[in-house]
Amino acid sequence: MITGFIEVHLIDILDILLVAGLLYVLYYLLKGTVAINIFLGIVSIFLVWRIVSISGMELLSEILGAFVSVGFIALIIIFQPEIRQFLLALGTPRFIRKYHRRFSFLGFNFSEEEPVDIGPVVRACESMAEKKTGALIVITRQNNLFQFVKSGVDLDAEISQPLIENIFFKNSPLHDGAMIIHQRRIKAAGCILPVTRKLDLPGRPGLRHRAALGITEQSDAICIVISEEKGTICVTIDGNLRPIRDGQELTEFLKSESLSS
Repeated sequence: MITGFIEVHLIDILDILLVAGLLYVLYYLLKGTVAINIFLGIVSIFLVWRIVSISGMELLSEILGAFVSVGFIALIIIFQPEIRQFLLALGTPRFIRKYHRRFSFLGFNFSEEEPVDIGPVVRACESMAEKKTGALIVITRQNNLFQFVKSGVDLDAEISQPLIENIFFKNSPLHDGAMIIHQRRIKAAGCILPVTRKLDLPGRPGLRHRAALGITEQSDAICIVISEEKGTICVTIDGNLRPIRDGQELTEFLKSESLSS
């Protein structure tokens, strides 16, 4: 397209636009986190390496080149939670799950899962929030969370408000762990969940909230957490914490996530 000192072709422009778009998406995903500083540092080193290589500084280019090669491995280790969350979202896209019938002509086949009876769950959460009873309830979607179910006590019981409140009663031996609901049944209670490694969380959340964030960072589950100190209800999804005002808002949120019958 352009001839002269530098030849620029259409494929070069497309390449630049794609790289710019990729960098923007990465910046948008990491913005506001501790990882953004590391990301900007690695990008700066890469740009310096390219400038040094073009300038013909062979020794410095070799040193920076070796650092960049090892840096990609370090990048995967440092950003392991972010990469995991990105791949999880890519593997279970929410818009395809919601509009899967429109994609049937492409050959996609999504199994229909029975919706969860959220009525008893919402009523139990309202009651426990009023009594300031701490609780941690995980509702699975496509991931069955088998490894976390095995860390607790197997129940395989029907969902009911009295059972949920009894499990999280402060003198119950299972009240400290998480309850996992899968396929319309309470699969287990007293389960141990992974804790988020995020350091820049507002309000210094407690262990329950950090566990709620951790399980939604590593799976597509939805987690409901009730604060024992304040009696507030929050939900976590995709590694993000959202406060809930009342049972009606909780019901609407769960319905929007296609969890209601």
